[in-house]
Amino acid sequence: MKVTVVSRSGREVVRGGIELKDSATVKDLQEAIHGRTKIFYPSRQRLTLPLRPGTSGKPVILDPKKNLLDYCEKNSTSLTVVFKDLGVQVLYSTLFFWEYLGPLIIYPIFYYFPVYKYFGYEGERVIHPAQTYAMYYWCFHYFKRIMETFFVHRFSHATSPLSNVFRNCAYYWTFGAYIAYYVNHPLYTPVNDMQMKIGFGFGLLNQVSNFYCHLMLRNLRSPSGNGGYQIPRGFLFNIVTCANYTTEIYQWLGFNIATQTVAGYVFLVVATSIMTNWAMAKHRRLKKLFDGKEGRPRYPRRWVILPPFF
Repeated sequence: MKVTVVSRSGREVVRGGIELKDSATVKDLQEAIHGRTKIFYPSRQRLTLPLRPGTSGKPVILDPKKNLLDYCEKNSTSLTVVFKDLGVQVLYSTLFFWEYLGPLIIYPIFYYFPVYKYFGYEGERVIHPAQTYAMYYWCFHYFKRIMETFFVHRFSHATSPLSNVFRNCAYYWTFGAYIAYYVNHPLYTPVNDMQMKIGFGFGLLNQVSNFYCHLMLRNLRSPSGNGGYQIPRGFLFNIVTCANYTTEIYQWLGFNIATQTVAGYVFLVVATSIMTNWAMAKHRRLKKLFDGKEGRPRYPRRWVILPPFF
């Protein structure tokens, strides 16, 4: 069969097209494009079917595991696909490592070193127990995240655009410095001991629960990442779709109860809004996939992310 590869503007990406066997898969086509162009390795490619004139909506994205003939017109052995360059890619483990390493290093700098003299505070600094526990809590959280990145998580996509490294690092590193500055500030006023213990205790419970949720999600996905979607069951997943996000949000709520800073609550609100959008998208996707039709199971009624509120 012959495949014509064009850009969104209609320009041929591979001159003369590509000849492949009728049994070829989309992955075989990606490898062939890489062989002809060199620079566009498979993870950098997004292949879609062209939209028909007069139609609107999102184009169909070609699944690397499917046969190319599945996308051809009936009785046709030719196909035109639209190519998009996704840009330079990095492994997701690389992306997560760098975004989590920043907060892990930045926060202790504000705790251990006399950085506040550069902001005009020359007086002696008194370190409160809440500040010490907050530093341990913070470092434990990001160390846990890095370990999960390399030893727990299985990613549905192997790579991410390089630009996401700079965007995500800006987000995590900036908030890390913002929160560390205020929690470790010489003028910081700690909460009472009971509130501190309740906050950190609640937060640690959710950190452990979050780790367990990640282990459960790992077991839903095959080592190759080709296991497809499954309905998460057990533990908190019996009542909430995205229990991993739920415990992530509540562990930061615990941190903020114990430390009580505006910077911490700003981070909590921003992170919650981002994870809520992710959770809503996943909830809709699971309900659509598991609709109870044609022998498919029906997705059970659950909270989306924040029981008992949402």
